[in-house]
Amino acid sequence: MKSLAILATTLLAAPALADAHLPDLGGRTVVIATEDAYPPLQFKDPATGAAIGWEYDALAEIADRINITPEYEKISWDGMIAAVGQGEFDMGMTGITIRDDRRAAVDFSQPYMTSQMMMVVRGDESRFDDAAGFAADPDLLAAAQPGTTPFYVTVYEVLDGNEANPRIRLFETFGAGLQALRAGDVDLALSDSTAASGYVRASDGALKVVGEPLGTEQFGFIFPKGADPELVDAINAAIADMEADGTLEALNTEWFLEYELGQ
Repeated sequence: MKSLAILATTLLAAPALADAHLPDLGGRTVVIATEDAYPPLQFKDPATGAAIGWEYDALAEIADRINITPEYEKISWDGMIAAVGQGEFDMGMTGITIRDDRRAAVDFSQPYMTSQMMMVVRGDESRFDDAAGFAADPDLLAAAQPGTTPFYVTVYEVLDGNEANPRIRLFETFGAGLQALRAGDVDLALSDSTAASGYVRASDGALKVVGEPLGTEQFGFIFPKGADPELVDAINAAIADMEADGTLEALNTEWFLEYELGQ
């Protein structure tokens, strides 16, 4: 197996030293809400139980560049945006799509990743191979998390726009929905292209992607509405710096092309 990028606990133990050309926030503690259920962005290592992933490595790099001390707290997706927006946390991360409707509750960082929504099905699925085929069969069910981009794409891009459509089965985490897909309890799960490729690669043929992308989305970190501009500006500067020097691309390669979940 390829060595893990860096375990989150190890990252937190290292002292932060800001880059000279970036803001220095003096080692301040930044409390970050995370779900730990969206591989490969952030999840529990199946071998060790440690919290790892793209976002953890990115935040560790950001912390080094602007001299902050990340402190992570677990929260379910359902409550994350409201909790961060109300100032219970300094930040939130869990592959959060930047959307105008969410800007009413939280502030976003600049995008750190752009992805496309894909249809994930069982490896032996033959009843449909695109969104129209899925929508045309009333017996087919989709897994989704309430309030997420996959939920709204399922409703408005794949089905009929009815948020109470009985063909949607709601799950607290994407991982639970994916397990339901593999078990045959639902027939479709939607995921961004980067995460979908990781799930498919790790499934040993049990899952596959079908159809064309169902739209493009950008991911960002979230902050309380009207958040401290010093923190937001510093993190944005670090993201831009990491994009310019190739760090973001290296993280993409590490987690979306090289890391094999559970292998």
